[in-house]
Amino acid sequence: MFRSRLLVAVSSPWAAEKLALPVVDLASRLEARVVVAHVAVVRPEDEHVDQAAKRGEGALAVLGEALEAGGIEMEGVMLFGDDVAKAILHAAGEGNCSLIVAGCTARGPIRRWVAGDVPTFLVRQSAVPVLLLPTVWNGRV
Repeated sequence: MFRSRLLVAVSSPWAAEKLALPVVDLASRLEARVVVAHVAVVRPEDEHVDQAAKRGEGALAVLGEALEAGGIEMEGVMLFGDDVAKAILHAAGEGNCSLIVAGCTARGPIRRWVAGDVPTFLVRQSAVPVLLLPTVWNGRV
């Protein structure tokens, strides 16, 4: 019987690779199902929405393979929107998730101002706990 449902937000294959070990460990300990979500943001240089989706497919595949290898039940969700944090919160609510897990990349204040500070928004606005994992973390939770 599954006790928890985790939403894991991934932004890139690199981030998914960094999250793989701690997410598999956490999901296993909690006997949780995992929803892996990527928010595809269409960039001005994209000719079609499919280009934005293709960038996220790699991230979903990397983490999906790690979870499958660890015997963790998961589903991948591709979301589209301009507001990444709100899309993540919406997906967590729709999926009845009890925890949001996200990577926390080190970015400068100007990049956070331009792109938005997704981790801070998640922590401040989420109705469920948020676990932020730094990119230098490669251990178990």
